[in-house]
Order: sequence, then C-alpha cells, then structure tokens
Amino acid sequence: MHAATFLFALLSLLLAPMLIGVVNRVKAMFAGRSGRPLLQPYYDIGKLLRKGTVYSDASTWLVRTGPIVSLAAVATALLMVPHGGVPAVVSFAWDGILVAYLLGLARFFTVQGALDTGSAFEGMGASREVQFSALAEPAVVLSIMALARAVGGDPSLSGIFGGVSAEGWASMTPIFALVAGSFGIVMLAENSRVPFDDPNTHLELTMIHEVMVLDHGGPDLAFIQYGAALKTWLFALLIVGIAVPVRTSNPWIDGAATVGGVFVVGILVGVVESTMARLRLTRLPLLLISASVLSVLALVLHGR
Repeated sequence: MHAATFLFALLSLLLAPMLIGVVNRVKAMFAGRSGRPLLQPYYDIGKLLRKGTVYSDASTWLVRTGPIVSLAAVATALLMVPHGGVPAVVSFAWDGILVAYLLGLARFFTVQGALDTGSAFEGMGASREVQFSALAEPAVVLSIMALARAVGGDPSLSGIFGGVSAEGWASMTPIFALVAGSFGIVMLAENSRVPFDDPNTHLELTMIHEVMVLDHGGPDLAFIQYGAALKTWLFALLIVGIAVPVRTSNPWIDGAATVGGVFVVGILVGVVESTMARLRLTRLPLLLISASVLSVLALVLHGR
C-alpha cells in the first residue's frame, strides 16, 4: 500500500477540527466580525480533555461509553473513505455499506446516551434524530449504489471514487451531479448545519443534534466534538471525490487536490449558513426525502 494512503489518512484525523474552524471563520466574515481563531476547535478540545466529568445519578454506563463508541465508529468509517484517487486504508467490496452502518452505530449510541440522561429535552432531540436518520441513511446507500453502477469495476469505495474522472463527467454529468447533490444535503443534516440545525444555538425546543449532548462535559464532550469534526470531513471527502476528479498518476497530487477541495467545501458550508436561515421543522423531512429522490433519479438515469 502506498505511503500516501497512510499520510492522507493521518492528515484527515489531524485536520478535521480545522475544517470546523474554516466554517466558523467564513460565518464570522459574513457577519462582519473577526471571529474566533482558525485553530479554536483544537483549543476547545484540549481544554475539555483537561476538565473533569460530572454524571447524573440517573445515568448508567451508556452515557459514559456513548461518546467513545461513537468516536471510534466514525474514525473507523473515515479510514474506509478514499482521498479521491488515493485508496483508503481499509478497502473491500461494498465497504460503503459498512460505512453507512458505522455511522448508524455512532448515531445509535449517541441517541442511547441522550435517552439515558433522563432529560426531557435530550429525549426530544433523540426522537428527532432517529426520524431524520431514517430518511438520511437511504440517501447515502442509494448514492453509493448509483455511483458504483455508473463507474463500474471494483465496488469498493476506493475503486468507485478512483474510477471517477473528468472524462466520466463528460459522459455522466447528470448522474455525478445528482449524487454530489444528495451527499451535500445529507452532509448538512448529519452534521447539524443550517438549514437543518445550528450547532451554536441554545434554543432547546428547536435543536436536533446539539440538544442530545447538553448533559455531556469534559472529555466526553471533547470526544463528541472531535467525532463531529471527523464526520464533517468524511462527508466532505465523499463530495470532493465526485466534484474534484483529479486523477493523475501521482497519488500525492491527487491527495493534495482532495484535501484542498475539502476546505473549499468547508467554505461553501459557511456561505450556506451565512446566507440562509433554518427551515421550519416540518419542512426538514421533505429536504431529506429529496436527497433520496436525487439518488433514485441517478439510478434511473444510468438504467436508461
């Protein structure tokens, strides 16, 4: 296995919090503020790791293990996602299905930890999370299937994204565009971004993801924040793997172009959050259903 595979996998683990910092700086620029430092997410995680943790008497081991298992599941899933033309550390046939299951496992333990606290607000957020995840997960699986059918060849994520090229865009532009759009919608939903949620809000009645971690603190909250950064990086990789098909014979160039594209996605997320408001809660399921519709349409177009 090429050394670039391990280097870019390590960069993913190291640079993921910086992607959140890029989003925050873009939002600050739109608001006319200087904003927090670009490395502020690292400072926050480091500060939380040095703090103690307080647990409710009503909670059990689920609250303690939830952040750890969720972080481990997301980190494992990230190791299966390639950096464009650079293969992933772990690759096998239809590993994209396992990625979807690992993200579901992380969500399951987060929801269980929220319910275990006994908080009415966290239980409400967990209920919304389960509802939206039931709509988001099919879109991820269908998008991977549509892309695999369009590219052909090796059905692993490394083979699928390695087969995406500029020449492929010329002949399958609608399919690639629909799949990229589906991944983009799911990325905003999975990472509590506008228009689905706002990671900086304090209105529990309108929160979805963030309300589930209100009772977490110290290292547990650090694991949650780092896991959220890894998940954001993961979905950005999926989008860039389609939208930036730099496929040369040099894996260092391919990987560097993908990393640069990931930060461009972070800038675009900041622009989206700065130029539009959150949608009404009743409209969010329709937006997630549209992500699945885009994936199904990509499958249908390839079938023709």
